[in-house]
Amino acid sequence: MGVYMDIVQIVFPLILVGGIIIFVIKRLDRKNKAGVFAKKSSQNAQVLLDSLIPLGMIFGSAASLVLSIIFPFPILSSISIGAAVGLLAGYFAYQSYGRTNEVSKQKVLLKKMI
Repeated sequence: MGVYMDIVQIVFPLILVGGIIIFVIKRLDRKNKAGVFAKKSSQNAQVLLDSLIPLGMIFGSAASLVLSIIFPFPILSSISIGAAVGLLAGYFAYQSYGRTNEVSKQKVLLKKMI
């Protein structure tokens, strides 16, 4: 039974991280093919929008490092899982921050139509 638990502890983080990465890459690939990447009007806002995903990965790795110091998790597994969770959080932040500009443009267009 101990051998199976060791195998699960090794394989589970790989499957989890791989699934998150494939999800984010496929979603970004669909946006690229459709040509609907979010654009911001100012350069500073665009730089922030473009760096949300890498910042999420950095903060996820840092948070997982702190948690692995406090709790008895293996450091290498927790850093990779933290980076994947940060990638996912950065992607969702990218989606929501990029959408605010689109929603405001749609409201302006609706007001012009009325």
